[in-house]
Amino acid sequence: MADVLVLIPARMAATRLPGKPLADIAGLPMIVHVLRRAEAAAVGPVVVATDSPQIEAAVEKAGGRAVMTGPAHASGSDRIFEALGKIDPGREAAIVVNVQGDLPMLEPSTVTAAVDLLTDQAVDIGTPAAEITRVEERRDPAVVKVVGSPVAPGRLRALYFTRATAPYGDGPLYHHIGLYAFRRAALERFVTLPPSPLEQREKLEQLRALEAGMRIDVAIVDAAPLGVDTPDDLARARGMLSDRP
Repeated sequence: MADVLVLIPARMAATRLPGKPLADIAGLPMIVHVLRRAEAAAVGPVVVATDSPQIEAAVEKAGGRAVMTGPAHASGSDRIFEALGKIDPGREAAIVVNVQGDLPMLEPSTVTAAVDLLTDQAVDIGTPAAEITRVEERRDPAVVKVVGSPVAPGRLRALYFTRATAPYGDGPLYHHIGLYAFRRAALERFVTLPPSPLEQREKLEQLRALEAGMRIDVAIVDAAPLGVDTPDDLARARGMLSDRP
């Protein structure tokens, strides 16, 4: 496997839960939980990309590494691309993993599963998903579904991502997990593309890649981690992690 760099974009200005990267969960800022879980995957160095000196300080206090980026990025992909240029000007990393900074319960094996998809040289981007088991999630627009064609056991080639209930008919639905393993060339191309029509309609950045003809494969993992977007999510995370170190 080529050299891998894991980047975690983090900013303070989240609309529904401002300052959430520094929200205390079991005695640690949320961003530190995500950092440690990404490090536990042991696929490569892990760096937090942020525009906040407070986040930088929290990461460094925990023994991690952070890099400062500009404040005006429209997406996490744009932020990690700037960070990549600062961290790796010699272009040693061939694979760049974008891990969302609001997944404090991320399983390290989920990171590994996304990276492993890129052993197939035809794949531009690898990402994970989990089968939806809760009925209410099937209709929840906050739960992004991936529609894909099976290409191997536990693996799909993504055809579409949607907030709707899809595909129609009998069979499993898959909850997409917002973590991406990019080939470096794919990330470089992706950030130069303008927002695409379906991306703008669904409010899903990954559709830009599909509309540009890039191949995204999906690893099916056991469960989707809790994403912390609201005060209720934060309360759930605190309850679930209160007994862990």
